[in-house]
Amino acid sequence: MIRDDLANDPHLTILTAEVVGMTIPENQSPAWMRRWLLAAGLYNLVWGIPIILVPDLPFRILDMPPLEDPGRAIWQCLGMVIGVYGIGYLAASPDPLRHWPIVLVGLLGKILGPIGFVWTASNGGIDWIFGVNILTNDLVWWIPFWMILRSARQASLAARRTSIILE
Repeated sequence: MIRDDLANDPHLTILTAEVVGMTIPENQSPAWMRRWLLAAGLYNLVWGIPIILVPDLPFRILDMPPLEDPGRAIWQCLGMVIGVYGIGYLAASPDPLRHWPIVLVGLLGKILGPIGFVWTASNGGIDWIFGVNILTNDLVWWIPFWMILRSARQASLAARRTSIILE
């Protein structure tokens, strides 16, 4: 029997169903999580596709010389990776708590990307002005992605408690 204080928790209701092998309905994550991942998916596609098709555009906008190969080809590959992240975020957006590993991989990329930028810029590999991209590509997503991961962890711990209670 589940304690009354736990029975009213909507996450536990879903997680209890998972523990006992029932099908879990989609869209059980809070709406704000779904919206953030939908936005991240669309943003990454809108950012990644032009990098693949028109790789010199950001450099022209920032009045920087365009990259030459092999840097240009690597830049286009980065656009492809960012676009693939976008597809992953869109796939995870219906239920971010269930698809938390995609969010984790995304957050790691959004933390490691700026670290790589600082290292590259400090070694003269790219102009510091290019770091303006970090604001919208990385920093704006840190808090919502972290909050999704924290909620997924809490839901996992609640599921373990529920499993113990059910036994």
